[in-house]
Amino acid sequence: MEYDTKTPKSITSDPTSFASDSVRSRWPVILTGAVDDVYRAISKTDDPEKQAEGKKIVEQLGALKYEVQHDRKLSPIEDDGFPDEVAAYNKELQDLGNPSWLDVPWLFSECYMYRRISTFFRLTKHWKDYDMFARQKIDTFRTSRSAVLELASRYRELIEQLRENKAAAHDAEAEKLLFSEFFEICLWGNATDLSLLTNLTYEDIQKLQGSAARKTAEANILINDLPASYDILQKARADGKAERRVDFVLDNAGFELYVDLILAGFLLSSGLATQIVLRPKSMPWFVSDVLPGDFGALLNAISNPKTFFETQTDDEKLQNKIPAPLAEQEIKDLLFVFEHWATMHAEGQLIMRPNRYWTAGGSFWRLPHEEPELHNDLKGAELVIFKGDLNYRKLTGDAHWNPTTPFQEAIGPMGKGSGVNVLSLRTCKADVVVGLPKGKDEELRKTEGGGGDSGQRRWAWHGKWAVVCLSKGS
Repeated sequence: MEYDTKTPKSITSDPTSFASDSVRSRWPVILTGAVDDVYRAISKTDDPEKQAEGKKIVEQLGALKYEVQHDRKLSPIEDDGFPDEVAAYNKELQDLGNPSWLDVPWLFSECYMYRRISTFFRLTKHWKDYDMFARQKIDTFRTSRSAVLELASRYRELIEQLRENKAAAHDAEAEKLLFSEFFEICLWGNATDLSLLTNLTYEDIQKLQGSAARKTAEANILINDLPASYDILQKARADGKAERRVDFVLDNAGFELYVDLILAGFLLSSGLATQIVLRPKSMPWFVSDVLPGDFGALLNAISNPKTFFETQTDDEKLQNKIPAPLAEQEIKDLLFVFEHWATMHAEGQLIMRPNRYWTAGGSFWRLPHEEPELHNDLKGAELVIFKGDLNYRKLTGDAHWNPTTPFQEAIGPMGKGSGVNVLSLRTCKADVVVGLPKGKDEELRKTEGGGGDSGQRRWAWHGKWAVVCLSKGS
């Protein structure tokens, strides 16, 4: 806490905040979904010991839900084999004065909730590595079928063009346009954040994806630092720098990881990067966040697309729905994507580098002090792309900044002088927002559903608006 911004943080007791809405409405739904998933898993095992452990986990999840809904105090986390990590969480609880769920800094309490859930599984024999969100993540990727196929076709065409005509590929204007297009696909990929979309139908998901939706959404990027980001990578290539690394601090699995890899493939194939480092979470986190195993699950899905997309799910069997068969060209496109990514991974151009710090309870203002080795590692990248809303909240300390505060100022020790070029790709799903022109926040509040005179920044809650913010670390 000593390294955090002194700007007041978003707290769950603020009735005008998304924090208040989140703890009261979203978290109980997420915990209920977790209970349902573990029940399903219990029903599929004949091992009595595993069943008994599963039932205990269900009880613990139910008890946690009760605590949240009845404003109980946050209890210390049990040591589950990561004593330093647990001690850090418990010290912060103590420093906060042993708060209750409805009056606690939002960022910490949300991280605490997922960290505590992790202990329910870690302290068992049979469920240690179980991801209660895995089924949801892969099911949502499957429901993104039309967007997945559209992008596979576009990706194959582009990579083949780059292979055939390297000189034309480095046409500056054409490359700049492609750079923006692929980054914007990556930006809007987290429009399917599972922790937020608790009631959406298949049709709603379709509307959030695909080229038509991206075109409409271009006008909703409030800050766009992509041109300056392109210049950083283009200059490194033009200067003949041999190693040009780009890091992705990942957000969601499923479709969003798929579009992250689409962007990664473009950066490597165009020569704007020579290596991509993917940085996943180390435990099930915020419902849909990427774990190392999600990378393999995605590759497995597209390596056998016919089986993946055409096999009935349990829900489809109940509804008597039969998935439409894939066309031959669609299968070829997806196999092309799989082979390209698998080759890059095998050759060390695309690597996964987990670190447990990404599931710590505090903001990234603490990162240079608390995890200097990770900080030094990040300095080795030309660009570090922080994906999604949670990473943006962590970068800015989830604080009540004036919305005109420069992004570089709001990220404190990760900003000027940090040695890290930080690029945040974020669709707005929380109150904190910085870097806006004067008067823009007020203008957006006046739009339909924007919050008006309620004191709420509702326009920033639902992912309609986005920001692409760059801070040069030099």
